[in-house]
Amino acid sequence: MIKSLKIGDSYSFDKTVEAIDVEKFAEVSTDHNPVHLDEEYAKTTMFKKRIAHGMLGVSYISSILGTKFPGEGTIYLGQTVKFLAPVFLGDTLEVKAEIVELKEGRNDRATLRTTCTNQDGKMVIDGEASVILPKA
Repeated sequence: MIKSLKIGDSYSFDKTVEAIDVEKFAEVSTDHNPVHLDEEYAKTTMFKKRIAHGMLGVSYISSILGTKFPGEGTIYLGQTVKFLAPVFLGDTLEVKAEIVELKEGRNDRATLRTTCTNQDGKMVIDGEASVILPKA
């Protein structure tokens, strides 16, 4: 697998964050913070309206690494993440993973820059993931 990859290779997709996504994520994560779920409460916060869970955006990154890129069977080892701006309901995110380092070895590894950028071109999530590459 490592022989078919190079620094700069990337994969991305777009995802519009809907209220139902946030509500389902609240259920499975058990994070029921009212800033995510209650419009009236959210109006009293610095955001002035509901925002998505930060980890919902990170889960979109996970969906790339586990199934699409660098390949099915990739093992996710770690993730650093910075939440740079809120994600509002209705925002469309470009979710991207880009290879920044490759390491050959018994278990070939890669480091990827992971980002989410909203429809206005503002980066809302920035981070770095480490993975073990699939064998084939």
